[in-house]
Amino acid sequence: MERDLVLSVRVGAGGHGTRGLAAQAVNAEAAGFDQVWSGNDLFGPPGIAGLASMLMATSTIKVGSGVLDAVSIHPAQIAQLASGFQELSDNRFILGLGAGSDVFFGWGGLTPPKPVVRTREAVIAVRELTNGRSPAGVPGAGDFWAEQARIQQPRPVPIYVGAMGPRMLEMTGRYADGALPLCLPPRQVYRAREQIALGASKAGRSLDELDVAACIWCSIDSDADAARRLLARHIAHYSGSLSTDALLANGLDPEEFARTQQLMLDGDEEGAIRMVLGSSTMLELGVVGGTAEVIEQCGTLIEAGARHLSFGPPMGPDSLAAVDLLGKEVLPVLRSSFGSTRIAGGA
Repeated sequence: MERDLVLSVRVGAGGHGTRGLAAQAVNAEAAGFDQVWSGNDLFGPPGIAGLASMLMATSTIKVGSGVLDAVSIHPAQIAQLASGFQELSDNRFILGLGAGSDVFFGWGGLTPPKPVVRTREAVIAVRELTNGRSPAGVPGAGDFWAEQARIQQPRPVPIYVGAMGPRMLEMTGRYADGALPLCLPPRQVYRAREQIALGASKAGRSLDELDVAACIWCSIDSDADAARRLLARHIAHYSGSLSTDALLANGLDPEEFARTQQLMLDGDEEGAIRMVLGSSTMLELGVVGGTAEVIEQCGTLIEAGARHLSFGPPMGPDSLAAVDLLGKEVLPVLRSSFGSTRIAGGA
């Protein structure tokens, strides 16, 4: 069979508000993206309201929650929301689920089960509920459900999982329809696909049955140096939050990131940015540059097997303009060059 290339964009409500999310979704639709995703962190911006505004403002693009957690929102309530969004949008909604933040849960006095367990239970339970069934007695859904636990007006929905670690990725391969691994650097998607494929094989499935999105950081601008500086600033701000194991596995130097983080802690943002820009490898954490550079970097990922690229912050000095630039100059080239590929063994 042939697998079409999927191109999506991740947008945030920070600084834009709920109406701003709607405008970003309209912009992504006009730019030609297949999907647009937005998040919903506990104590963060009102992401669920934003999802509703995005669905109502658009007509063709698929809108995904990236991601909801089943700790602050009960799985039955998630199933109700997902079914309602499907009805509202004529089946354009994609449900992204994730473990959520234990730090945020602690702020609210919540003490959930382990991340993989609670996410697995949510995926299985929400699938049962949105298909009009009770999760009671379903292996892996948790043993607390009653047979009467059914929602009204159920509507099936694709379920993706925001996954990073090996155990979460393997679980995703077993149970989900798609995966949203944050790929820092972008080539991390290759390891993510291997771990998802392992889980899929244990469940008698193929990796080709899942939509695995390479969720990358992207910074694009007609001024390539401005794009690189913006990504450098983004990397500097997150330099202390990155996995040392992942950096080492991808040939990056954790010591460079540690020195950058120390500069940030010392209040020297400009020095931290210079550190990133002066490194021979740190900018590899994202896709960056002018149009030609971004096309080349994306093409490398696609040629190596990625079939879904999800572009995320920092995007560019002007995020709406960056999405527009991607739509006008990058997406058409990627689609014409890599629009579909034959999957080995497919019918």
